[in-house]
Amino acid sequence: MHVVALHVHHGLQPQADAWLAHVRAQCDRWAARGLPVRFVAARLATRPGAGDSVEAWARRERYAALAAMARAAGASLVLLAHHRRDQAETFLLQALRGAGPAGLAAMPQRVERDGLVWARPWLDHDDAAIDAYLRRYRLRWVDDPSNADAAYARSRLRTRVMPALRAAFEGADAALAAAAREAQAAQACLDEVAAADLASACDADGALRLDAWRALTPARRRNALRAWLRVRTGRGAAATVVERLLAEAGRTPSARWPLPGGGEVHLYRGRLGVDRAAPPRAAPSGATALSITGPGCHALPAWGGWLEVVAVDAGGVALEHLRRCELRVRRGGERFQAAPGGIARSLKKQYQAAGVAAAQRSGPLLYGADGRLLFVPGLGIDARVRAAPGTPQVALRWRRGAG
Repeated sequence: MHVVALHVHHGLQPQADAWLAHVRAQCDRWAARGLPVRFVAARLATRPGAGDSVEAWARRERYAALAAMARAAGASLVLLAHHRRDQAETFLLQALRGAGPAGLAAMPQRVERDGLVWARPWLDHDDAAIDAYLRRYRLRWVDDPSNADAAYARSRLRTRVMPALRAAFEGADAALAAAAREAQAAQACLDEVAAADLASACDADGALRLDAWRALTPARRRNALRAWLRVRTGRGAAATVVERLLAEAGRTPSARWPLPGGGEVHLYRGRLGVDRAAPPRAAPSGATALSITGPGCHALPAWGGWLEVVAVDAGGVALEHLRRCELRVRRGGERFQAAPGGIARSLKKQYQAAGVAAAQRSGPLLYGADGRLLFVPGLGIDARVRAAPGTPQVALRWRRGAG
């Protein structure tokens, strides 16, 4: 077993270079003593965008950098240094933002995300215990001046509110941390209820059937919607989106609701779906050559998405048709055959017959070297080119956004 010390240089403080050198020197001293420690650092290349919260940007980019470094180092467990006071502050910040159980649950002690285990071994300890540890082993540390910068919400809470709260209520940090654990237990129960409700209310492709969802009690309907949005978007559901969907979904046969950060929720034929992509870009005017030799993902940034290739036993296309193929924009007049023995019909009619929402009809058409249409996003493989049983074959899926 070996330990990799991960350091992220945010580029926000003039002392950042000195901090990196400080941590590197400490790791070098440990390594010189024969301890299995090595140092890895990453400098953030991005900067907060207009209107971005610096705190939110730094947290998002820091975790992405830590995950990338951990994977590159072959690590499966990442240890974080959050302690009890951090947990108490997080609970209060979430409460002041009007968060529900998911937000009040604050930070989990251990969670698995994207193939990595993230753990916080200090979460049940106060900062005095950490100070004692540092002094016991004569470890030098640095203080981040941003911790006292009133421009940041957490810093204001830490310097102005928490001292008064601790003075007025003995054991305030422990009590707030205990409240966070109760919220975690409550959220776990809500997640189980939502999973059961969504199992019967969602189609195989993850679309939410409006009739089944609206048949739930109001409380379970809200809970299921939050959980569905979290799964489909990969982030917590914005309260404004939840409220709009609860009030408006079902009033019209089709509708769209924008999502913060890009993408949208769309309603079509009684089913709610999510398009997580950024606003559509202009597709290339000409054809794009492509060679597919096996399962995998092909990033196609010029087209605003990526093509997923998956091995299947039936219903796919033989790889021989994909070694020389090309992507083309839809121009009109294309005909697609949905089932063997069926009739080739226009893409518009096939989309309507399959119940594919307009928001899901974008993406390039894939043609073989002989000019035959092979694949249409939202419809799949053309029946006229499907491989015979027993032939090695693949299915294709078009995904908008970053691969």
